[in-house]
Amino acid sequence: MTRSRGIRRSAALAVALGLGLGGSLATGPAVAEGPPKRTPTWGGACPDDVVAEAAPTVLECATVPVPVDYGDPDGAGIDLMISRLASTDPDRRRGTLMLNPGGPGGSGLSQPAFLVSMGLPASVLDTYDLIGMDTRGIGRSSPLACGLTPDGPYFANVPPYAVDDAAVLSQAKIAKKVAAQCESKDTKGLLPHVTTANAARDLDRIREALGEERTSYLGYSYGTSLGAAYASMFPERSDRIVLDSVIGDTHLDPEGMRRYALGMEQTFPDFARWAAARHESYGLGRTPAQVRRSYLDLAARLDEKPVAGVNGVQFRQLVFAFLYKETRYPQLAQQWQALENGDAAGVRAAAPPEPSAADTPAGLDNSLSVFMAVTCNDVDWPEKVGVYRKAVAEHRERYPLFGAAAANINPCAFWPYAPAEPPVAIDDDGPRNILLVQNVHDVPTPYVGAKALRKKFADRSRLLSVADSGHGSYVLGDNACGLNTTTRYLVEGKLPRKDTFCR
Repeated sequence: MTRSRGIRRSAALAVALGLGLGGSLATGPAVAEGPPKRTPTWGGACPDDVVAEAAPTVLECATVPVPVDYGDPDGAGIDLMISRLASTDPDRRRGTLMLNPGGPGGSGLSQPAFLVSMGLPASVLDTYDLIGMDTRGIGRSSPLACGLTPDGPYFANVPPYAVDDAAVLSQAKIAKKVAAQCESKDTKGLLPHVTTANAARDLDRIREALGEERTSYLGYSYGTSLGAAYASMFPERSDRIVLDSVIGDTHLDPEGMRRYALGMEQTFPDFARWAAARHESYGLGRTPAQVRRSYLDLAARLDEKPVAGVNGVQFRQLVFAFLYKETRYPQLAQQWQALENGDAAGVRAAAPPEPSAADTPAGLDNSLSVFMAVTCNDVDWPEKVGVYRKAVAEHRERYPLFGAAAANINPCAFWPYAPAEPPVAIDDDGPRNILLVQNVHDVPTPYVGAKALRKKFADRSRLLSVADSGHGSYVLGDNACGLNTTTRYLVEGKLPRKDTFCR
């Protein structure tokens, strides 16, 4: 793999972590009726790759059976793999805390260990058994694979930036081919049943299999949509729910994906100020305005003449992905500087490291495939290419940094299955048990999404706004107020009496 391909895949993987057929599909029941066929048997070792990712934390793994189609609960089934980091304090143990890392398409088996490594407080570890999992279609849970490769034309969940109208038409051809390819590769009939609603039903099967009357939940990014769906479909079985980096609903639709451009516009100034303060080192601009101009100018030049195989589309996606975390600013500045100088050797030297053995092309294929399945199956997307051409033209002007990418066409326009049921509706009639945690600047899930979900859940929820920049707040950020407030809720059940702003 060349270094330029490494850059491309690095951006793709970061973005992945953060959019009349099917008449025979039955609408599944609102509840996961019927007991599971067996309860998890703990004690067995997790798969080697999970063990390696979790080290030095030791996790247990098990499987839980679920039906492929909840409309036919006695039909074909699959096994979901789950992991556990058990509470070591029986006197303080409250129950289970289910985890989801986002995506859709992210593996969560090692997430309990990851959160421990990030500093998850011991009081939370005492209070809960942490339950990680690969949701249906992911990793060890009957994985989907459309046959996508990192060096192919479809390599990221976010569509490529369309420099002009012809680029939208070109991407439409790719998207149509990918949708057909996914259908042809689905030999087990699982593809149309990989939805947020079914994943929420799966969560309830896991809860039941674990012998818990209720379960708590911590989900990031897309995990907020899954958590919102679970809290709406099974309000009486939800305990303490924390949704961090909020999409804004139970699904990702065209409006939600187009908000990526808003998130880029709101978050980019944080990097621009950082870079301007370090102009003597990186030379990207002495003021934030100059850094913004440098971005636009360099992207346009790379559209015409790539450097070391990196074109304008890849550069824009690289910047989008590296704005996920402030800790990645130096690496972004280093790459940007080399590209600005036309330094091919410097670009290769500053490229992300080659992927590890665990980061295989099949892993990227699986992540992209699940993202498409969930996003396209959850909601009916516009099918006319003209809708996307118009949206791209409008968003290119409205959001110059990334609008022509976020609004571009994707395989959902050509998806072979119509949604089997409507998107899960938010239910505001339930326990007051939902804490929404949101950084004020967040690239894929901007602040407006958290405010929208707060309004939809009404008095069931409280919004914890954190004055930070990046994707992911609780234990992933560095705000003491945000950490303390969320921990207090998980451990003591003290939901803020009103919406709270952490400075």
